Amino acid sequence: MSHSNINKAYENPGLLFLETALYRMPAAYAEITGNPGNGEITGIVRFYPAYDGVLVNAEIYGLPTSDTNCADNIFGFHIHEGTSCTGNSSDPYADAGQHFNPASCPHPAHKGDMMPLFGDRGFAWMMYYTERFSLPDIIGRTIIVHDKPDDFTSQPSGNSGSKIACGTILEPL
Repeated sequence: MSHSNINKAYENPGLLFLETALYRMPAAYAEITGNPGNGEITGIVRFYPAYDGVLVNAEIYGLPTSDTNCADNIFGFHIHEGTSCTGNSSDPYADAGQHFNPASCPHPAHKGDMMPLFGDRGFAWMMYYTERFSLPDIIGRTIIVHDKPDDFTSQPSGNSGSKIACGTILEPL
C-alpha cells in the first residue's frame, strides 16, 4: 500500500478494513466444524491486525435453520479459554473451556465475547473491529458457536445454549 493510500485509510477506517480483508493474509484463523447431530456446520474465522486491535471476519455455513417466519436465527459466538475442541458424550466441546476472560469481568465484558452470528438460510457472514483482545491473546484458544443468541446479561456467559461448532485459533504456516 502506498504512503498516500495509508493516509487515506486512516481518514476512513472502513476503507482500511475492506482493503485489509481483501488484500492481506490473516495473521490467525480458525476452521469451524460442527459436532455430530448438528448438521454439517463448517466455516472459517479470520483475524487481521488493524490499528490497535483486531479485525474479525467470520464465514459460517450449515447453521441450524427454522421454518418459522419469526425465527431469530441468531447464534452466540465466543472465544473460549481452552485449546482443544474435544470433549465427551454430554459436551463434545468440554475442553474448549469457559469464555476467555483473563480479567474476571462480568459478562458481556469478557475479552472473548464477540458479536453474535446472524444466520440466513444456514449461512452467516460478518466482519467487525475490536480492541478487546490482541492476536497473541487468542492464538491457540478456541472459538465456539452456540445454538442460541447471547442475551448479554446472564452470568457467567450469556445463556447462549449448547455448543454446536468449534475451531482452534491458529497461525498460518
